[in-house]
Amino acid sequence: MAYALVFTEQYNKKAARFIKRHPALRQPYLKTLQLLEANPFHPSLRLHPLQGKLAGLHSVSINLSYRITLELLIEDGRIIPINIGNHDAVY
Repeated sequence: MAYALVFTEQYNKKAARFIKRHPALRQPYLKTLQLLEANPFHPSLRLHPLQGKLAGLHSVSINLSYRITLELLIEDGRIIPINIGNHDAVY
């Protein structure tokens, strides 16, 4: 099944700031998005559901330090990124 990434204007602004602050992470970030679209359950993404105030959202890893939180709508085949940053900024 193919998944579609749906980017909001708010997320695009966050992602642009993130890449501006961390230009070395541009390629790993883009690779994460490509893999997420192809197979959100790929083991290297470390997809997991969040709890507490972020219940209902999921998280994937860009690397060991940086994450993307997202809304995963499996029934519609849509993935909506919500936030990007390090562990403390995202959670």
